[in-house]
Amino acid sequence: MYRFLLSRQWVILTLIALVLIPTMIELGFWQFHRHERRVAQNALIADSVAAKPLPVEELTSPGHTVPRSDYWRPATATGTFDTAHEVVVRRRTNSDDRVGVHVLTPLVLRDGRIVLVNRGWVPAAADQHTFPAVPPVPKGEVTITGRLKADETTGASGIKDLKGLPDRQVMLINSEQQAELIGREVLGGYLEQTAPEPAGDGPEQIPEPDHDSIGAHMAYAVQWWLFAAGVPVGWVILVRRERRDREAAASSDAPGTPEKDPDAIEATPSR
Repeated sequence: MYRFLLSRQWVILTLIALVLIPTMIELGFWQFHRHERRVAQNALIADSVAAKPLPVEELTSPGHTVPRSDYWRPATATGTFDTAHEVVVRRRTNSDDRVGVHVLTPLVLRDGRIVLVNRGWVPAAADQHTFPAVPPVPKGEVTITGRLKADETTGASGIKDLKGLPDRQVMLINSEQQAELIGREVLGGYLEQTAPEPAGDGPEQIPEPDHDSIGAHMAYAVQWWLFAAGVPVGWVILVRRERRDREAAASSDAPGTPEKDPDAIEATPSR
C-alpha cells in the first residue's frame, strides 16, 4: 500500500521535505549564533563601560586601529578644543530618533597631537547646505572623559561616504580623513564625550550603548528547530492518511460486495 510513494506527486513532496529539514536546522543555528554574538557583545559593553578611565594616549595613537576589546573603554583627554576644524556628521539620530548631526571637534593635546571628540547631537539646519548652530566649547584647557570608539568605515557602518558635501560636513567619523583635512597627527578612533556634561543648550550627549536586551534570536532559533522537527511528523501523517484513503477506496471497490437497489429499498414495506 506504500507504492504510491513512488508517484511523481509524492516524490516531489518528499524531496521538498528533505530540503526543508536541513534548511530550517541551519536557520536555527544562524539565529542561535546571533544570540551568542549579542550576549558576547553585551558582556563586552558592560565590562568596557565599567572599566577605570585611562589616558587616551595609552589606548590609541596616530594610525592605530582600535581593537574590539577597547570599544567603549572610558578614556580621558586634556587639551584645548580646535573649533576652526570642527565638523558635523550628517544623518545622525538622538535618543528620540530625531534626525540631526553629531558635532565632531578636535581636541589638541598637550603634546600637539589631536584626538577627535564627538561632543553629541544637535538639530540639523533647515537648509542642508548651511552649517547648523553649534553650541560653543569651553575656553582654555579642559579635561574630558569619553568612550573610545573605532574609526567609522562604510563597510563596518553601512553609511555611504558621500562626496561633494558642503564645507565642514562629513558622513563618517574617521581619524585618517580628519588628519588629511587638519594637517596634523590625529589619534586613531575617537571619543564619545560623557563628561563634563554640557551646560545650557549644549549638544545632547550620546547615551550609553544598550547592553541589557538580548533580542528574540534564541526564540527564533527554537522556532526554526521545531519547524524542522515538524516536517517529518507532518510527512508521516500525510502518508498514513493517504494509505487509509487508498485502503478505504480499495475496500469499496472490492468484488462480492452487494450493492443495495434504491428502488427495492423504497418498495420494502415498513413493519
